[in-house]
Amino acid sequence: MQFRKNTRPALSNYFSRYILKIGIVAIVIYGVFLLIDRIKFPSPNKIIEKQVPNENIKIIK
Repeated sequence: MQFRKNTRPALSNYFSRYILKIGIVAIVIYGVFLLIDRIKFPSPNKIIEKQVPNENIKIIK
């Protein structure tokens, strides 16, 4: 009986590695969003209102 070396990885092994890599990337992206959400960015204290005169508005068809 002679053994043959399988140089191509099994298809199920390829898909499991691919899904694992996608999962790790998704977890990292989710972690980045959580960290950004916890940062307190400064917000303006006053309400900004700007009056736009009607003469500056142009309708483009």
